[in-house]
Amino acid sequence: MARAAVLGSGSWGTAMAAVLTDAGTRTTLWARRDELARTITDDHVNPDYLPGIELPEGLSAVSDIDEALDGADLVVCAVPSQSLRDNLSRWNGRIPAGAALLSLAKGIESETLSRMTEVIADVTDRPDDRIAVLSGPNLAREVALRQPAATVVACRDESVARSIQNACTTAYFRPYTNTDVVGCEIGGAVKNVIALACGMASGAGLGENTLASIITRGLAETIRLGEALGARAETFAGLAGVGDLVATCSSPLSRNRSFGARLGEGRSLEEAQQATHGQVAEGVKSCSSVRALAAAHGVDVPLTDAVHRVCHEGLPVRDAIIALLSRSTKPE
Repeated sequence: MARAAVLGSGSWGTAMAAVLTDAGTRTTLWARRDELARTITDDHVNPDYLPGIELPEGLSAVSDIDEALDGADLVVCAVPSQSLRDNLSRWNGRIPAGAALLSLAKGIESETLSRMTEVIADVTDRPDDRIAVLSGPNLAREVALRQPAATVVACRDESVARSIQNACTTAYFRPYTNTDVVGCEIGGAVKNVIALACGMASGAGLGENTLASIITRGLAETIRLGEALGARAETFAGLAGVGDLVATCSSPLSRNRSFGARLGEGRSLEEAQQATHGQVAEGVKSCSSVRALAAAHGVDVPLTDAVHRVCHEGLPVRDAIIALLSRSTKPE
């Protein structure tokens, strides 16, 4: 894959475009605003999402979607999960016929309860062996700073996964391949919800024992849902499972963790959003769709349910924690 188009110039889209460029893949980043595209191309920075970080000189950005997609072998979808369908519907006719598609979004679509690769397949009418997902402990700012990180590229067709792996392997970014697309996507979606729960507990003044318990039980919750959907349990022991979960639940760079902490401090959803420059953490939206997906498959997800009730039903964080602790005891 000699030519990549990354659609979405947020922090993770920009960081991934930088990785691809450093890997020797000719990459064009699509930005919605022409001014930002010019700044990325001319000044090699993205001041809106990755301030202070120098981007590769070889990375170019454009605001014209046709120019971005022209000749692309790999199309990277880097827009938020709940807006992926609308954006992809506009872009679909312009995507080169032979291109592979790679999803960076981590979430479950609210209206359909579809995973992101399922949304891509539905909109583009392409076989799922040409659609992949990238997931792992990849905090965008650290990756953009070229700090060592590993990730997983999952696709039903392992040869496609290997091609994408080759397109984004650098001295600091190590992708592994996997064929368990369901497991990687469920791990990526649920970890945002669990990170919100960790943030809430931290913001409420609770300590490391509580956080470790939330992470551990959150992993169990993720595995239950994943297996019900056909994922392999061992996937959740790897980078796209526990690796991504630990990074997102532990780091102040995690938007979900930081957003949850503000809720735990007693701020409203609107106040927490204002503190993040109007950006809503992915888990705030995903908690409801993950909860509904679990209910549809008869899976018990108490942490996800508690996060949903805090975010969307006004349940105080302290009451949510008490409710979780008052659940009946049973064997682990």
